[in-house]
Amino acid sequence: MAVSISVLILFLIVYLGATFYVAYLGYKKNSQPEGYMLAGRGVHPAIMALSYGAAFISTSAIIGFGGVAASLGMGLLWLVFMNIFFGIFIAFVVFGPRTRRMGLNLGAITYPEFIGKRFQSKFIQAFSGLLIGVFMPLYASSVIIGAGRFLETTLGVNYNIALIIFTIIIASYVIKGGLLSVMYVDAMQAILMILGMGFILIYTYSMLGGVTEAHQALTNMANLVPPALVAQGHQGWTSMPTFGSPIWWTMISTIIMGVGIGVLAQPQLAVRFMTVKDDRSLKRAVAIGGPFLLMMVGVAYAIGALSNVYFYRTMGKISLQVVPDGNTDLIMPTFLNHALPEMFVAIFMLCLLAAAMSTAAAQFHTMGTAIGYDVYQQSIMKGKSKATVHVTKIGIAFTILVAVILAYILPGSIIARATAMFMGLCTAAFLPLFIGALFWKRTTKAGATASLVIGSLSSLFWLTFVHAKEAAPLKICMAIFGKETLLSGTWTLVDPILIATPLSFLALVVVSFVTPQLSPEFLKKAFRLRFEDEEENLEKASSSTADSAGV
Repeated sequence: MAVSISVLILFLIVYLGATFYVAYLGYKKNSQPEGYMLAGRGVHPAIMALSYGAAFISTSAIIGFGGVAASLGMGLLWLVFMNIFFGIFIAFVVFGPRTRRMGLNLGAITYPEFIGKRFQSKFIQAFSGLLIGVFMPLYASSVIIGAGRFLETTLGVNYNIALIIFTIIIASYVIKGGLLSVMYVDAMQAILMILGMGFILIYTYSMLGGVTEAHQALTNMANLVPPALVAQGHQGWTSMPTFGSPIWWTMISTIIMGVGIGVLAQPQLAVRFMTVKDDRSLKRAVAIGGPFLLMMVGVAYAIGALSNVYFYRTMGKISLQVVPDGNTDLIMPTFLNHALPEMFVAIFMLCLLAAAMSTAAAQFHTMGTAIGYDVYQQSIMKGKSKATVHVTKIGIAFTILVAVILAYILPGSIIARATAMFMGLCTAAFLPLFIGALFWKRTTKAGATASLVIGSLSSLFWLTFVHAKEAAPLKICMAIFGKETLLSGTWTLVDPILIATPLSFLALVVVSFVTPQLSPEFLKKAFRLRFEDEEENLEKASSSTADSAGV
């Protein structure tokens, strides 16, 4: 279905005008590095919650995982529960307050600096920054790909050109405006996303005859599952896969566990806990963040699965048979273009662009601060460089370039896979260390270092040499050992998160018990939970950051 060019241009002009205006409002408040890097630590809870949700939910969820739901079914809705329970409730109520207070106590303005200062380790800060700078572009590229694919199928725009235009728009306000601009724009885009997903939910169920009829029709299509998927454990789009089957392992260990729990260890999300002024703001944000995620991922996964009903009724095919080569990344764009009214295709295109832009902006800012600030300025230059913001901007530009290059060379059906890979790596590398930093005073510098290194390396090793989904296409194991994977059978289906994360926890605990604890004075400072005058402490932290950056 073609979208009216004049209508689209009008929508784009209004949308981009609003985007750059809101970004400018944030830019005006970035008078010092803490404003650019951490939004000034005084963001309204509604802005933080919407920004957090919009940064988390991107085209990876709507396009990538929506396509996976079209292929594997509504079992993916368990990920919605995990996203809300861990990603919002546990994150905002349990992790958020301690992260905010400890970050303020230690004067940290990035996630790598937070865990580095908590364990008094420049190595942890540099290693974490390097890990983010090297591997987050893979995740960012999946977001860019999702936006590019939708523009390609909706407008007929060349995929390569779509990538360039999309990236330039985001880079312009991320590099110039900093985190506050990113969060303001995120909040605006989140509202657009809610409206868009609300419409598609109502319209799709109405088109398919209502909730009961639509779900019953999908259940009745179980006999249409391709034999190849049946052999891997698929039992229909409204049933869970056969326990222990290849599809079950993919759905449970890689997607539901990897992405559901991995959200707690996402640097671009955790840093947002440090942007609000008090703990009450974080708790108030739960009431906004929870419903937002339910509308985003709940709708995307349900509609993705139900696209099979639509395509079967209109074309006599299931979703995987409609798109070229069974590319799941193309299912949702194809469904939207065929099923929705022409006017709404243009509006929903902006909704998806908003989803992609909000996540990509958060990723670009996090990657750039990791490389420019944590690795270069604080580790290589030992804090001697005074051009904090300028160096960070260069880091953002460099990592954006890497992400775009990856978007050009990565294969099809990669969006959900790349997202799960990065979140799994972050879970193994950061989650045990993050928990130790916040909740266990006995965690030592050596224990945290061991956890970070072992979690990272074991996750990468399992990806490269054992987990068949990555090891086979990478061909590194084949080149070295002459076979696709070092292990065989069920082991090749087990996601790295189930191996590397326990190893990382084990290293944290064992090494911490046999190495010296940090000084009581430092721990008292780091774990100070109440301030006699929080505004005074906030002012001191801001002043200290500005002085260290030479502004």
